[in-house]
Amino acid sequence: MFRLDGKTALVTGAGSGIGREIALLFAAQGATVAVGDIDEPAAQSVADEITGAGDAALVLRIDVTDLASVTGGVEAIVAQSGGLHILVNNAGIGMVGSLTETSPEDFARLMSVNVYGVYHCSLVAINQMLDQDPRGGTIVNIASVAGQVAVARRFAYGTTKGAVISMTQSTAMDYIDQGIRCNCICPGTVETPFVEAYLHRYHAGEVEETRAQLHARQPIGRMGRPEEIAPLALYLASDEAAYVTGAQMTIDGGLTAR
Repeated sequence: MFRLDGKTALVTGAGSGIGREIALLFAAQGATVAVGDIDEPAAQSVADEITGAGDAALVLRIDVTDLASVTGGVEAIVAQSGGLHILVNNAGIGMVGSLTETSPEDFARLMSVNVYGVYHCSLVAINQMLDQDPRGGTIVNIASVAGQVAVARRFAYGTTKGAVISMTQSTAMDYIDQGIRCNCICPGTVETPFVEAYLHRYHAGEVEETRAQLHARQPIGRMGRPEEIAPLALYLASDEAAYVTGAQMTIDGGLTAR
């Protein structure tokens, strides 16, 4: 169950955190995985883990903010594996700040990665999925609970993740008759290098105190782990999820239920 044999998947931002765990799990379940990241050594490290376990992986340095980079990357994937069946839009960045604390430059930067990045990758992937035989495929977007509910001082981040949720729904409906499914995962706070960098950047003098607060914010009493998010991405990418499209899958330790 939940096998991906014969399928090729591109996972962006796969050099660490949630993307890494998704790439490893997809490969273990039979997919050929293109490990995409702007940090090529990080992508290579994950690809080495995959091939070391006897599974198939490609290394792809990809800048999701650059349409030409994405186009070239997908062309390379297709040249090597013959098609693209799964896209996981995981690459993303974050920042802390209310509207008045957010500079135009920072807002534009988050938009370029979190929104334009999803647009670029989805555009190129869907064109490929429509052209290949058989046509079709599936897209899994990594959004956030910050796109569903207000999180204090996450103005720009929440805005971008709300956009990802909207893009997910529109894409699902626009291509439902062409055999393309699109869903998104909305994690709560997950303990990743992304969060670790946030702690040291914004709370350098109180890292452990703030870490404890992040754990406590989830009613379940702790932050999530990347390996707890990856199985949901696997399900959404699998044939068993054939009836699921346009969905927001919340996985947040109860945060949005409180």
